[in-house]
Amino acid sequence: MRKHLTWILPLAALPALWLLFQGMGVDKYELPSPLEGNRAPEFTLETMDGDTVALADLAGRTVVLNFWASWCIPCRQEHDVLKLTESTYDPEQAVVLGVVYQDTEQNARRFLAALGGDWTHLLDPTQRTAIDYGVYGVPETFFISPDGQIARKKVGPVTWDLVKPTVDSLIATRSPSAASIGGMR
Repeated sequence: MRKHLTWILPLAALPALWLLFQGMGVDKYELPSPLEGNRAPEFTLETMDGDTVALADLAGRTVVLNFWASWCIPCRQEHDVLKLTESTYDPEQAVVLGVVYQDTEQNARRFLAALGGDWTHLLDPTQRTAIDYGVYGVPETFFISPDGQIARKKVGPVTWDLVKPTVDSLIATRSPSAASIGGMR
């Protein structure tokens, strides 16, 4: 009986080792999104400055749509990357939009006063936009191509190594006539 155990135990461990091996190198934040490759859900939201922004008004530009909250530690970690993104790109080519997620405007204002961030921040008081985008936590960032398609979704904090090549490639897909379509400003 002992002879059989010497080869049965290693065989029994193979499935567990295979599962462990499959999980190695997998980004725990990388989740497939059914929205990738599809048209981005339209929205019109109020800014923290009292204006309104509609996704349709940004046609022809790359949009980095970031859902965040003041209570979110990973949102603090990625904040400098978003500041760098906003300052790096011409707003006629790429814009950063922050959507305040399950937070108060007062807390969001304190967060921005402490950490900075001059890009447009939107209020989503009913969470309708978050629901339309399938957001279930923060931070979540959507990269929207100039033609309005969701090119990529990132769950968790973004890094410059992700943002720069993604935005650069989306800007490169912009057709020369895209800026004149839809009354781009």
